[in-house]
Amino acid sequence: MVRKTEAGEQVALFQWAELTERRYPPLRLMYHIPNGGRRDVVSGAHLKAQGVKAGVPDICLPVARGEYHGLYIELKAAEGKTTSDAQRKWITALRRQCYRVVVCYGFEEAKDEIEHYLKM
Repeated sequence: MVRKTEAGEQVALFQWAELTERRYPPLRLMYHIPNGGRRDVVSGAHLKAQGVKAGVPDICLPVARGEYHGLYIELKAAEGKTTSDAQRKWITALRRQCYRVVVCYGFEEAKDEIEHYLKM
């Protein structure tokens, strides 16, 4: 399976999650936050008015474990870029609210993080 893009890595992650729900039922609650991507000015303005915010992590698993209220993942392609200023601000703010927030490079790293989190 070719997963060179962030979108490809994310598709692979959600396919894995669907196949793994029997072992980890809380995976049914995991979802993607569609805040990223390039849009034309009008679409961007409409989305901003509806509450879309730059920098919010890509994936949320709203399941409490240990000291955390939930898990957020900023997913990058395996050969991905670094986080933006807006992403770093969100990561810091969410951590202050007792969420586990991680930046994962590729499907495998994200899968391993989710499994580790669910076993807490």
